[in-house]
Amino acid sequence: MRITVIGCGRWGSLVAWYLDRIGHTVTLYGRPGSANLEEFLKNRSNDLLTLPESIGLSSDLASATEEAETLVLSVPSQGLRGLMEKLKPLGLQNRSFVICMKGIETETGKRLSEIVEENTDSSNRVAVWLGPGHVQEFLQGIPNCMVIDSRDEELKHRLVDAFSSDLIRFYYGQDLLGNEIGAASKNVIGIAAGFLDGLGLTTLKGALMSRGTREIARLIEAMGGNPLSAYGLCHLGDYEATVFSPYSHNRTFGEYYVQGKPYGALAEGTYTAAALQTLSKRYNAELPICTSVYRVLYEQSDVKQEIERLFRRDLKEEWAKRYPVEGKQ
Repeated sequence: MRITVIGCGRWGSLVAWYLDRIGHTVTLYGRPGSANLEEFLKNRSNDLLTLPESIGLSSDLASATEEAETLVLSVPSQGLRGLMEKLKPLGLQNRSFVICMKGIETETGKRLSEIVEENTDSSNRVAVWLGPGHVQEFLQGIPNCMVIDSRDEELKHRLVDAFSSDLIRFYYGQDLLGNEIGAASKNVIGIAAGFLDGLGLTTLKGALMSRGTREIARLIEAMGGNPLSAYGLCHLGDYEATVFSPYSHNRTFGEYYVQGKPYGALAEGTYTAAALQTLSKRYNAELPICTSVYRVLYEQSDVKQEIERLFRRDLKEEWAKRYPVEGKQ
């Protein structure tokens, strides 16, 4: 398969490395002037990996996409619409777009697949590649499980078959909406986990995982998706890599935030926290943990006061009546 990976940050370069490793013909694109691309052009390396000579490097979007049958997108979520606007004049048709990042557009609350579908030719098909995994661990040969989902069943099965290997076991997604919302929102839970670490309250992460998953399941259900998606690889299955891992940008950002230390890397959960407020109101879905993260980041609320507020919420049963437990059927 001829593949162009658009975005040469840490994850995009890892994806290019991985797809080349399993036998695909890969070009890695970076925008003109990109520091990441310049580093690769100079010595084919960044601070984590070295790209083999078999991977092409390009800063020309037209030539990089001209012969590619599959475009893997790995750019910051809030820049996706801008990327699609740059691709429009190229008249791409009969291509497969694989969105390999997690997020929700802040201004509109739209999922990333919706943005791609709305801004490309109808002959093109769209899929998402989601789930746990860190660049550092994949490079060490540590395997993980991920999920590919799409409204196009043939595309989904073709990609899973083409991308699976001994390093990544892919599953067929069954709920595009739920998988996208779950994947994006786990970054907000990751920031909350960092708050707890920074305050020395790591023991509360168990409760955070349980209740965080529950509120995201409520949102997915309110939006028309399957609430069980929140318990799959897109969300709960990604918690170890997001809530506990030292490699997690969102967890580390949250920890640094409460400690008053600057954090220079991108933490997508900061944008998603705002987008989730839009969706919470639009679908009348209560998101207490995500709302607390939003208040801390955007309204300068005190983290300790937000934790106290969560503890003061009305007491209730752990599971809603429609989810019967033993002795209460």
